[in-house]
Amino acid sequence: MNTAAIAHRPDSEFAYLYQKDIMHIRLKTAKNDVANVELIHGDTYTLAEEKWYQHPLKMEKYLSTAVHDYWVVATSEPFKRMAYAFRVVGEDGTEVFYGDHGCFPFDKQHLEMPNNYFRMPYFHEIDRFKAPAWVKNTVWYQIFPERFANGDKTNDPKGTFPWGSKAPDRQDFFGGDLQGVLDHLDHFTELGINGLYFCPIFKAYSNHKYDTIDYFEIDPDFGDKALFKKLVDECHKRGIKVMLDAVFNHMGDTSPQWQDVIKNGADSKYADWFHVNSFPVSYTEGKDFENATDITYDVFAFTPHMPKLNTANPEVKEYLLSIAAYWIEEFDIDAWRLDVANEVDHTFWKEFREVCDAIKDDFYILGEIWHSAQSWLNGDEFTAVMNYAYTDAIVGAFVKKEISLEKMVSEINRHLMMYREQTNTMQFNVLDSHDTPRILTEANEDKDLMKQVEAFMYLQPGSPCIYYGDEFAMTGEMDPDCRKCMVWQKEEQDRDMFDFFKKLVSFRREHAAVLADGKMIWETVNLANEQIVLSRKLDDEIICGHFNLGTTKNVFEKNGTILLGHGFEETAGQITIAPKGFVITKA
Repeated sequence: MNTAAIAHRPDSEFAYLYQKDIMHIRLKTAKNDVANVELIHGDTYTLAEEKWYQHPLKMEKYLSTAVHDYWVVATSEPFKRMAYAFRVVGEDGTEVFYGDHGCFPFDKQHLEMPNNYFRMPYFHEIDRFKAPAWVKNTVWYQIFPERFANGDKTNDPKGTFPWGSKAPDRQDFFGGDLQGVLDHLDHFTELGINGLYFCPIFKAYSNHKYDTIDYFEIDPDFGDKALFKKLVDECHKRGIKVMLDAVFNHMGDTSPQWQDVIKNGADSKYADWFHVNSFPVSYTEGKDFENATDITYDVFAFTPHMPKLNTANPEVKEYLLSIAAYWIEEFDIDAWRLDVANEVDHTFWKEFREVCDAIKDDFYILGEIWHSAQSWLNGDEFTAVMNYAYTDAIVGAFVKKEISLEKMVSEINRHLMMYREQTNTMQFNVLDSHDTPRILTEANEDKDLMKQVEAFMYLQPGSPCIYYGDEFAMTGEMDPDCRKCMVWQKEEQDRDMFDFFKKLVSFRREHAAVLADGKMIWETVNLANEQIVLSRKLDDEIICGHFNLGTTKNVFEKNGTILLGHGFEETAGQITIAPKGFVITKA
C-alpha cells in the first residue's frame, strides 16, 4: 500500500460541518490501492473509558481521479466534539492506523494514544459554511447591459451605432440600457429563468463599465436609480433574483479619486488609495486602448485605465464596504458578483462577507476566480466562484476534443472534492460569458453538439447560467465579438434552440433537489465508443443521463421515463442515441 498517498486535513474540505451537528469526513488514497477504509471516532474525552475505537464506521469509496480515490462518510457526536482517525486496509492486505501523526501499525498501543487522533474540537454552528437555499433552484441569465436591448434612445451616448448594425469593436456603443431589460421581462418568464446577473451598471467610461467612475450612481447611458429600483421590484414580483457585478480590485482612471492623484501626485489625499510605485503617475501607450508599458502604478492586467485599489487602506475599505451595503439596503439586490476577486486581499473579503450577511442572511456572493479557489470558499468569504475550471473539463472533452472522457471525469471529480458539499451546490456553472467565445462558436456552430454539452452541464451540481443570446443560437468569437447585440428580430432568432432551452431550464428547476444534492454516479465511461452515462441519486430518486460523444449509434434498454433528449429514437423498449445526442431519464 502506498501510505505516502494517504491524505487528510482537519477543518477543511476533508472535515467540515455539513448540516447542524453533522460532520462530513473525507480521506484521499492512491487510485485502486486501498480495499477498505473505516472511520474510528468518538468523544474527545472518552477514549480510555469507552474504547470507541472498537466500533469503527465504514467509509464509502466515492469519487476517483486519475491518481486518487476519495472515501467519504457522514457522522455526528452527541457532545458536538470529535476525535477521529482511520483504519486503512490496502489491496495488498497491509493494515494501518492513520491519524494526526501519520501512519502507524494498526494495534492497541496506537489506538489508545489520544494524541494520535485528529480533532474537531467543537461543532461551532457559527463557523459552518451556510449556503442560501434559493440558489439550488436558480437558473441564471447573464446580461451585458450595453448589448441586451435599447429601450430608451434618449440616453444613447454620442456616436451610438444602430442596433446590430455591425460587429462590435472594443469601444463601440449600441445603446443598450435598463429600460431594454425591463421591456423584456416576459422573455425571462417564458424562458423560465429565475436569476438575472448584470455585468456592471455603475457610472463608468467604457461600454463594459468595469472601469468604475462612481459606484453610487447608475450609468446615465443605462438609466437612473428610480428605473433600477423599478426593475428590481418587477423582477422580484416574478420570482427572479437580481445579482449585480462590482469591481473592487480597481477603479476607472476617469474617477475623481484617480484624477486627483494625476493632478496632485504624492500630495493627493487619494495617493494611498492606489498602489503607486513612483510619482508622477505615467505610462507608455501600447498597441491598443487596453494595453500599456512602463506603467508607474499597479493596474488590472496591463490596462492603464484601471488603477488597482489599495483595499488594505482603511478609507478605501470603508468606502467599498459602504457600497456593498448601499445596494442591498436601498435596492434589495440578492447577490454580488465580484470581478477579479482573486487579486483582492482575503482580509477585505472577510469583512465584505460580514457586511452583506448582516443585512441579508440569505445573500449570495460570487467571486470571479478561474482556478482552484479553496481559500476563498471556507464559508467566511464567498458562497461560490464562477466555475470556469470545472467547465473547462466539460468543454475540453465534449466540444474541443482536447481531453479524453476519462480525463474529464477525473477533473470533474477532483474539483468536486476540492470543496465542501454545500459549496458544490452553489457553484456558478457557465459554458460561455462576456469573457469567452460563445459556446456555439466553440462548437463550430454545431447546434446538436451545443445542445448535448448544455444538457450535460445542467446535470451537474451547481447553479447554471445562460449567457444572453445563447437561447437564440447566437455566435461570437472572443471579446469583443462575444458581446454582440441581442437578436430581437423574430426572423433571425433560432426558435428551435429557444424551445430547447425552455425545456432544459424546466428540467433543471423541476429536479433541482436531486441535481443540487444528489450523489454523482459514473455508471459508464466507455472510451471505445465514447459513451458516458452519469446518474444523480438522492434518496430514492435517480436521474440518469446518456451521452454519445462518438461517431456511431449507442443502443441501450429503456429504464424509466424520458425527461429530456435530443438526437434519439425509442423503439420496442430500447433507446438509440445518434452521435452528439443524449437522453436523460428518471428511473
